[in-house]
Amino acid sequence: MENISLDVWLYGSLSKYGGDSAKKSYANPKVVLPVGSRIIDLLHHLSLPTEERGLTFINGDLSAMPGLQPDLEQVLKDGDRVAFFHLQSMWPAQYRHGVDLAPGMSDEMGPGKKVFHHRRDT
Repeated sequence: MENISLDVWLYGSLSKYGGDSAKKSYANPKVVLPVGSRIIDLLHHLSLPTEERGLTFINGDLSAMPGLQPDLEQVLKDGDRVAFFHLQSMWPAQYRHGVDLAPGMSDEMGPGKKVFHHRRDT
């Protein structure tokens, strides 16, 4: 059976699901799963309850947020970078100008949209 390797990042209190790679504020476990694995399979592998995750990014695209998790069935590819933030985390500064949406979020929010732009009052 073929496998895929994932670059997983667990931030804040979710770092406890990172096993030996856990540090105080993050963990970066290298995860190997069978080809065809989905986000739900990754969560099970990590023993991470989906209800504990806040924002989720796959390759820099927003795939889930609290109360909206359309990514559970998204199939992962070899080399994907998946970042899970805890529920109390702030919006990552690198996305202050908006963020692209993963396919499931795009379906939920509208195709071709970017979300969460900072507003600057002038």
